[in-house]
Amino acid sequence: MTTTIILAAVLSLVIGAAIGYVIRNAKAVSELKEKNNQRDQIIAKAKEQADKIKYNSRREGKEIVKDLREEFDKEVRKKENKLEAKEKEFATSQVRFENKEKDLDKEKSRLAKREEEINSLKENFSKEKEKFKERQSEYAEKLTEVAKLTQQEAKNELLATMEDEAKVDFARRYNQIEEEYRENAENEGKKVISTAIQRFAGEYVAEKTISAVDLPSDDVKGRLIGREGRNIRAFEQICGVDLIIDDTPGVVVISSFNVIRKEIAKMTIENLIQDGRIHPARIAEYHDKAQKQMDKKVLDLGEKAQMEIGIHGIHPEVLKLVGALNFRTSYTQNQLQHALEAAMICGSMAAEMGYNVKQARRAGLLHDVGKVLDASAEGSHAVIGADFLKRYGESADIIHAVRAHHDDEKPQSVLAHLVAASDALSGARPGARKAMMESYVSRLTDIEQIVNGFEGVSKSYALSGGREVRVFVENDKVSDEETILLSRDIAKKIESEMSYPGTIKITVLRETKAVDMAR
Repeated sequence: MTTTIILAAVLSLVIGAAIGYVIRNAKAVSELKEKNNQRDQIIAKAKEQADKIKYNSRREGKEIVKDLREEFDKEVRKKENKLEAKEKEFATSQVRFENKEKDLDKEKSRLAKREEEINSLKENFSKEKEKFKERQSEYAEKLTEVAKLTQQEAKNELLATMEDEAKVDFARRYNQIEEEYRENAENEGKKVISTAIQRFAGEYVAEKTISAVDLPSDDVKGRLIGREGRNIRAFEQICGVDLIIDDTPGVVVISSFNVIRKEIAKMTIENLIQDGRIHPARIAEYHDKAQKQMDKKVLDLGEKAQMEIGIHGIHPEVLKLVGALNFRTSYTQNQLQHALEAAMICGSMAAEMGYNVKQARRAGLLHDVGKVLDASAEGSHAVIGADFLKRYGESADIIHAVRAHHDDEKPQSVLAHLVAASDALSGARPGARKAMMESYVSRLTDIEQIVNGFEGVSKSYALSGGREVRVFVENDKVSDEETILLSRDIAKKIESEMSYPGTIKITVLRETKAVDMAR
């Protein structure tokens, strides 16, 4: 019994130990499985993250490659565009070069013809020279026989006599021509002026000296005339214009050579029509208002012009004259635009030469203010404009430049020359004064061809839109005295063969050059 109990106890212990082992082993297996699961999950997550990283890396790589490719394509396109531009530029240059070659060929052929003409003239001159020498020898022999002089003495006496006679004959003929021109000058001047007025009076009056005012009804005409013409007389006296009321329906015309006064009168009559009450007192009231409005308008225009060219400090009275240039024209060129253009050109030239740009622009803007001063002022517009600027504190350099821009005073400064040049450039620009480009170029070409046709002329240049010609002569063919005759001959030929506005100044230049080398 005891043994059985002991065995049972031992057996139970063994069984309990086995069960405990089994249980512990099961726990260990369970824990191992759990750890394996965790490991598998970690590995799966790691693989997933690795796949994501790999995918993102590929995508980013593709985007980088795409961006690089786009940048590369852009760069290639830029290079291609530049290459195309260069090709176009090269093609244009090639065309220009071909045109220049053609022009050069033409010039060569012209020079060849000119050379043939010169050679022909030289031959004729040589023949005439030989004839002259023969005649001179004959005269010398006769003088030697008569006066018993040596041949050289006779030759010198003959030349002196011929030279004196030629000078006397020329002076006598010159005085005779001058007296004839002086006697006919007045009649010819009247003829020219009358012809010009007949040709252009209609157009000028219609465009420049009249303004038409539309009326709401023809009843207003009667009120403008007034009882026994009282209102129209008062209007013309107060405004200083002519009021033309005729049978034209719905319109009255204001006529005056003073464009400022004409504009003021137009503003006055428009205000009177709006008011409806037309009588002398109301006319005077609205005229004063219009006068103030016009003063403000021209001042605003002057200030705008001043700001446009980047200067300041001009007196308001001077600015009013600048603004009033907007209502003036010269050969159909608006004078305010001309002043602005001359100012910019003058400033540009000053900048290139290293001078004061603002001072140059100021002088260019103010050079024509004399054109809008009252006609009672005596002198040319350059002189009266300079005097006006002096009263309002402009500098001496600017006053001198304005006074000298049409040679009323000899230019003494670089600024004066710049203002004169910019004024000429603005006025001579093709199209500035309604001159067609073709006629402009044709006129310059014709002038140069006429001048180059004279013997002894080496080269010539038409300047200032054909208003001046500089002629350079060969020193050994034309003497100082002959330059005077040459300038007159050129002027006469131009007068006889060409038609042109204004005058053309011919300047003949003869100079001597000596060249040597220092070794």
